[in-house]
Amino acid sequence: MKVLDLLCSADHRFEGWFASEDDFQNQLERGLVQCPMCGRADVRKGLSAPRLNLKSSAAHDTAAARRDGVPMPADSGQRAPVAAQVAPPPQMPAELQEAWLRVARHVIANTENVGERFANEARRMHYGDAPERGIRGHATAEETAELMEEGIDVMPFVLPDALKETLQ
Repeated sequence: MKVLDLLCSADHRFEGWFASEDDFQNQLERGLVQCPMCGRADVRKGLSAPRLNLKSSAAHDTAAARRDGVPMPADSGQRAPVAAQVAPPPQMPAELQEAWLRVARHVIANTENVGERFANEARRMHYGDAPERGIRGHATAEETAELMEEGIDVMPFVLPDALKETLQ
C-alpha cells in the first residue's frame, strides 16, 4: 500500500492510498483522483517523507536532528521529516478543510437530492405546493438569479463528486 500526500491545483492538501505507483498513475490518467475539497482532477504529488524503521541509537538520532537544525526530544528516536520543513503552507488550513468537509457531509445527509428539478421544486415549496424540506440539486446561474428575485432563499454550494457517492 502506498500512501501519498496529494495537492490539487488550488493547493488543497489531501491523502491518497494506492496499491502502487502504477495504480496511482493509472487512476490519475483516467481522472479518477479528485480533490475532496473542490473536486478538481488536476492533482499532483506533494512532498512526503517515508517512515523507515531503522535501528539506531537515540544519541545518534538526536545528534543528527540537531545537526539538521531541527530540535527533537532526546527520547523520540526519530528524525523530523525534511518535507515538513520545506513544504509550503496550504492555502486553506487543515482545520478549515475539515470543517468544510463536515458541513458538506451534513448537507448531503440532511437534504434530498432533486437533481435538475431543483428550481421547480424550490418554487413548489415556496408557493406551498410541496412540503418544506431541505433539498439540493442543480440550477443554472439564471435559474438561481430568478429564484432569488422571487424571494426564494438559495445558496450555491459546490459538492465534489467524491462526496456524492459512497467510497469503496
